[in-house]
Amino acid sequence: MINPLHAHLNRVQTFLAVVDFASYTQAAHYLGMSKAMASLHVKALEQALGSTLLIRSTRRISLTEAGQDFYQEFKGIVASIDAAFDNVLNGHGRVAGTLRFSSTGEYAEKYVLPLLPLFAARHPEVRLSYHFNSSLNDLVAEKLDLVIRLGNLGDSAFKSRKLDEYEIVLVASPAFAQGFALRVPQDLNRLPWITHNTLQGPPSWTFSHPARGEVEVTVNSRHESNASTAIRALTLAALGVAVLPAWMVEEDLAQGRLMRLLPEYSLPKQSVQVVFPNSAHLPAKSRAFIDFLAQHLGR
Repeated sequence: MINPLHAHLNRVQTFLAVVDFASYTQAAHYLGMSKAMASLHVKALEQALGSTLLIRSTRRISLTEAGQDFYQEFKGIVASIDAAFDNVLNGHGRVAGTLRFSSTGEYAEKYVLPLLPLFAARHPEVRLSYHFNSSLNDLVAEKLDLVIRLGNLGDSAFKSRKLDEYEIVLVASPAFAQGFALRVPQDLNRLPWITHNTLQGPPSWTFSHPARGEVEVTVNSRHESNASTAIRALTLAALGVAVLPAWMVEEDLAQGRLMRLLPEYSLPKQSVQVVFPNSAHLPAKSRAFIDFLAQHLGR
């Protein structure tokens, strides 16, 4: 006889996976079932609730209002159940299992990846699974345990812990900079910029001077990318000015390939944060890795 609670949990888990992947096919593959079975699970859940949760079309799957409410209510509950099972199966306090995490490649290559051998030596029962990305959506869609994010986060349904902060600097190539006179931040309004296209809203920066105060500059974006390495390459090619992490361009500045513009002005420091699901039971493997990162990346 099928336990009704177990059946409901299976249906809820299937529904959550379909929403996370925005696909019955991908959700079914992740859960190890057929697409037809995944569809039956969701239909059975809707029948049990007496409400439509998903609107299906040939191109997309969207949530109804009831579906959105149900998703928000049960996402954290199921995550807590999964974490609780993980803790029990691995033993309370035992650091084991697969740790799935992601970060931007540039930051990870310089700061995170060199630390992994030390973490693996401390916790030999943990299997590391690194994903090259920086999207918070990966916490859901790719079932990651945590994401290392750069920059100041807006409102989020996830939990986060600040690990460090870093400086950002305004730079250009000497070949580009020699073509204009730059005295105050307002002069930047007439210049082409190379921007990061994941920034929300019209790109702008606040420049601070110890005596003159703050000046906000709206950016004239001429070129853009979602990768800092590409922005750096375009800047080196004299295609515009850009704001980049100081740790990324320190060698370029030292070798004269790039130069810092308006060095008497500072830009807001950016945070390095680890973001993880908002669940009551954080797996021991995640907690151990977060504490490890805080120990080695914090200042």
